[in-house]
Amino acid sequence: MFISFSSSEAFHRAVSIAYRNPFRFSTFQSFSTQNLRDPFELIQQRILTHESLEPDILDSLKRAAYFPDEAEAVASVDESGIKADKNLVYSVIWELRKEWRLAFLAFKWGEKWGCVDEKCCELMVWVLGNHRKFNIAWILIRDLHRSLMNTRQAMLIMIDRYAAANNPGNAIQTLHIMEKFRLAPDEEAFYSLLNALCKHGNIEEAEEFMLANKKLFPLETESFNIILNGWCNICVDVLEAKRVWREMSKYCIAPNATSYTLMISCFSKVRNLFDSLRLYDEMKKRGWVLGIEVYNSLIYVLTRENCLKEALKVLDKMKENGLQPDSTSYNSIIRPLCEEKKLAEARNILAAMIEENLSPTMETYHSLLESVGLEETLEVLNQMRIDGLAPTEDTFLIILVKFFKLEQPENALKIWVEMKQYEVTPNSTHYTVLVEGLARCGMLTKAHEYYADMRSYGFSDDPKLQKILKESIQDQISKEKQLGRQIKRDQHVRHKLWEFEIKELRYNEGGGNQVE
Repeated sequence: MFISFSSSEAFHRAVSIAYRNPFRFSTFQSFSTQNLRDPFELIQQRILTHESLEPDILDSLKRAAYFPDEAEAVASVDESGIKADKNLVYSVIWELRKEWRLAFLAFKWGEKWGCVDEKCCELMVWVLGNHRKFNIAWILIRDLHRSLMNTRQAMLIMIDRYAAANNPGNAIQTLHIMEKFRLAPDEEAFYSLLNALCKHGNIEEAEEFMLANKKLFPLETESFNIILNGWCNICVDVLEAKRVWREMSKYCIAPNATSYTLMISCFSKVRNLFDSLRLYDEMKKRGWVLGIEVYNSLIYVLTRENCLKEALKVLDKMKENGLQPDSTSYNSIIRPLCEEKKLAEARNILAAMIEENLSPTMETYHSLLESVGLEETLEVLNQMRIDGLAPTEDTFLIILVKFFKLEQPENALKIWVEMKQYEVTPNSTHYTVLVEGLARCGMLTKAHEYYADMRSYGFSDDPKLQKILKESIQDQISKEKQLGRQIKRDQHVRHKLWEFEIKELRYNEGGGNQVE
């Protein structure tokens, strides 16, 4: 598992290998008594409090990255005159998280001046894991261990990043390796592994691992709830969720309030109002305190099933029971209304939401954007900026997909221009949607223009797009040939008609050939 080259060698590899991979931040779910926390909850909090960085340090790092030797590169950063400290190094690594080579150089610079602590190492491991540079990450963990610092959180991060990279085998192996670092793979680590696997879609592997290790980690409601969450909220497979529910009974594991909450969530997502209400009634009979998640699920499924009045009654019921509806409660009404194009009712709910001093969220605006025309789309984008929720890459992706689905490529191109107004830089996914959409709508010249634009910005060739463009050209040629043949046929028919009319005219002028 561990590679033998040194950190210096790792630096050489880092500055010589380019890797483009979209940045992802993962979120852990909490289950019952288990305090499963995101590997970066504390880091997020730390990042929120850091001061804005001076551009000098970032420029120095970018210049230094061209040096082939680690010592020379670090010395070049020192020449900037900027003094390293723990908070600065940490903030720089975070700022450069999408460019792992530069982030790694910042880490080495901080290491030289003794400004690297456990949290800094954990962040660097996370960055490397995002870019699948696991060998270098293991070197950092090994060095962390040799420095007598705690490697536990770094190991949990590795588990999460392996799962995110769709490598469940290495995620599981990392749990076993913890013993080599004198860390017992306890229940918290076990649950963290299950959660990481499920969160990133490896639910079957998580369940298999849970059952295979039931002697070491006895089956509990909490572990089954993690698997249930995977089927109920990650993949939304109601058949698998029901199967796991039966498995719990088979192993004499009693479902708790969280189990019921997860199942109600799943049933609501697939518009199963009957079973949602059935489990809701069972929870009340058991005397369990119903959480806001249960009410939000009921609100959603009721609205989806055209029971808006009943959904609003559930809102009132929440208040009666001492629960204050949150933005998710109102979004659970707004989203299905927008999906059904009931925009007037959706706006009424939005107004009620604001009256309750609840600010619209990104989900609120995204729901509206999926359903409105061009002018209203521009209005919503402007309102988002006013409310301090600047449109994101995902926002514009939703809009582009919508207009191409409606076969409105002109509006999609107008939105493409708007992206620049909101300082959103198109990524490879935006270009893919744009080029494919233009090609499908017959705007081949524009599609080729934007594909060339995409390549000029350093994005790699996309075989799928190339195939679509090629097929579109062939389709266009085929249609042109077919049109040409149709025109020739029409011309031939018109010519024959013309000849017939001429003959008939001559016949009439000559008095006709009458039979005696």
